[in-house]
Amino acid sequence: MTTNEETGHPFYIKAPLILLGLVLIVYILSVLSDIFIPVAFAILIAILLNPLYVRMEKRIPKVPAIIFSILLAIVFIAGLLYFLSTQIAGFVDKLPLIQKKLGMLMAEADKWTNRRFGLSLKKQMDSLDAGGGSLVRNTLGTILGMLSVVVLIPIYVFMLLFYKPLVLDFLFNVFSEKHSLRVAEILSETKSAVQSFMQGLMIETAIVCTLNSLALLIIGVPSAVVIGVIGGILNLLPYIGGVIAIALPVLMVTITRDGYSAQLLVIACYLVIQFIDNNILVPRIVSKKVQINALISIIIVLLGGALWGIAGMFLSIPFIGVLKIIFDRVDGLKPWGKLLGDEVPTEHVGLVWQKRWDRIFRNLQKKKALEEQQNAENKVEE
Repeated sequence: MTTNEETGHPFYIKAPLILLGLVLIVYILSVLSDIFIPVAFAILIAILLNPLYVRMEKRIPKVPAIIFSILLAIVFIAGLLYFLSTQIAGFVDKLPLIQKKLGMLMAEADKWTNRRFGLSLKKQMDSLDAGGGSLVRNTLGTILGMLSVVVLIPIYVFMLLFYKPLVLDFLFNVFSEKHSLRVAEILSETKSAVQSFMQGLMIETAIVCTLNSLALLIIGVPSAVVIGVIGGILNLLPYIGGVIAIALPVLMVTITRDGYSAQLLVIACYLVIQFIDNNILVPRIVSKKVQINALISIIIVLLGGALWGIAGMFLSIPFIGVLKIIFDRVDGLKPWGKLLGDEVPTEHVGLVWQKRWDRIFRNLQKKKALEEQQNAENKVEE
C-alpha cells in the first residue's frame, strides 16, 4: 500500500481546504482593506523605484538614497497633478455651458422615454438629489481616506526599500539550504521581470495618454488633455476601461456640439489607438511573458472591484501579472501560469491522447479485419 506522503491527500479533502483558505484570505483582505490598499500601492511603487534606489545607493548612503528616490517620485507625480489641474481648470470654466446643454439633452431624453415607455428621468434625478446629504458625507469621507493613503504610501515605500535585505533573507531562510540556488534564480528572474513589466505598463500608459490627447485636440474636443489622460489611465483596465475611455469623449462631444460626425471621429480614433496599443505597444513594450488572457483579465478586474473598489480594479492587473511571473518560474505552478497566459495551444493534452487512442483502435480494427480475411481464405483452401 502507498502511504499518504506518496499519494498526497485525496481530492475531496484538498478541495475544501483550498476553498476554505481562499475564503479566509478574501475575508481578511476585505476587512483590512484600509491597511492593505496603501501597502499594495507602496509595493508597486517600491518595485518601480528599486532600480533608481540601487544606483543612488552606490554613490550616497542608504537612507539618503531612499529619501532622494521617493522625493523624485513625489516631484514627478506632483508635476503631473499640477499639469492636470491646469487643464481641469479650463474644464471647470466650461461647466455652465455643459450643464445647460446637458439639461437640454436630459429634457429631450425625458420626453422620449416618457412618451415611449412611460418612464420619467426627472423623477429618478429628483430621488438622487434627495440623497445629496449622504452623497456629500461619502465624498468627504473618500477625500479624507485618500489623504491618509497619500501620507501612508511614502512611509511604506521607505520601509519596504529600507528592509529589503531583511525580506530577502527571510525568503531564503524559509526554504531549505539545498533549494537556495533555485530560490535565488526565481527571485532574480521575478525581480527583473516584474520591474520590466511595471516599467512597460508606465511607458505604455504614457504613450496611450499622449495619443488620446493628440487625437482629441485635432478633433477639437473640449478639455482634450484631461479626457485623453483619463482614457490612458483607464486603459490599464482591460476591455472594461477601453469602453469607458471611449464613452467620456463621446459624451463631451455630444454635450458641446450638434450632429454626430465628431462622435464618429472620436470612436474611429480611439479604435485605431486601441489597435496600435494591442498589436504594437503591448507586445514590444510590456513583457510578452506577462500577457494575461481576456477571460482572466475581465474576471480579475471585476473581482478586484468587488473586493477593493476602484483601487482594486487598478491593482488587479499588475498583481495578477506578478503572480503569472512567479507561476511560470515554479515547476509545480507552471500549469496555473499557462492558464493565466494568452497563448492558446493548438491541441490540448486530452485531444492528443484521444488521437492516440483513436489510432490504436483503428490499428486493432485493421488487424482484426486482416485476421478475419486470413481465416476466410484458409477455410476456402480447406
